[in-house]
Amino acid sequence: MSVLVNKDSKVIVQGFTGSEGSFHAQQMIEYGTNLVGGVTPGKGGSNHLGKPVFNTVADAVKSTGADTSIIFVPPAFAADAIMEAADAGIKVIIAITEGIPVKDMMVAKPYIKEKGATLIGPNCPGVITPGEAKVGIMPGFVFKKGKVGIVSKSGTLTYEAADQIAKAGLGVSTAIGIGGDPIIGTSTKEAVQLLMEDPETDSIVMIGEIGGNYEAEAAKWVKENGNQKPVVGFIAGQTAPPGRRMGHAGAIIGGADDTASAKMRIMRENGIHVAESPAEIGEVMAKALKNVEA
Repeated sequence: MSVLVNKDSKVIVQGFTGSEGSFHAQQMIEYGTNLVGGVTPGKGGSNHLGKPVFNTVADAVKSTGADTSIIFVPPAFAADAIMEAADAGIKVIIAITEGIPVKDMMVAKPYIKEKGATLIGPNCPGVITPGEAKVGIMPGFVFKKGKVGIVSKSGTLTYEAADQIAKAGLGVSTAIGIGGDPIIGTSTKEAVQLLMEDPETDSIVMIGEIGGNYEAEAAKWVKENGNQKPVVGFIAGQTAPPGRRMGHAGAIIGGADDTASAKMRIMRENGIHVAESPAEIGEVMAKALKNVEA
């Protein structure tokens, strides 16, 4: 059992023959991901990286039975690519593209929800189930198989958390990089819920950042649902000044509860083990799991 992607996922790449799509598709194939083809309008019927190229997602799904798509399409066309995937019956859509206009996402998000698809991203590193499938841009070698689920707004901190987990003698069940744009398909709470319901995940690392209320929502949900599994939280941006955007478009302090210290307080109040720095994530998790066993 895993969350969102596994060895049986049939993956296509939208923007397959572009430089980004080509580079990361090759990495995914080398990792062992079941990549069955890709989409580049106008290049249908050709082959790329030993896989078939299709003009549309509908053609790709019809020919390969694809159920998962990863999107490397320029920002101006990416929302259309997301909706095209949902239209074709793709169930898991992972949008790597950064900087999709907010007004486009305001249309795409409800549209795909109506179609019953799950969107991860945009502006995210993707999803990895170690040893089974890497549908994203993360360095696969960092992730060791295990039972710790990771939910993160930050790409780099996802890799750091995976490394800390490995150093603590633990491994990762599935890591979900939800993305740092103002409008994303799957919230922290929704991703945490997926991992809470996964029988092969016994604990969760939740990495957030300043801005918005995703982490507070998730923390309250964890407590309301009886703190079933230990959750370790970390918030990036502890030194960020109010009103200044830090890195991600969504990382801006707009109110008192948007600060790192407020989010850390809310997490503690809801029974989440808080790591003060990324370097402590593995250590705090090992301690939390020891407490559960005791």
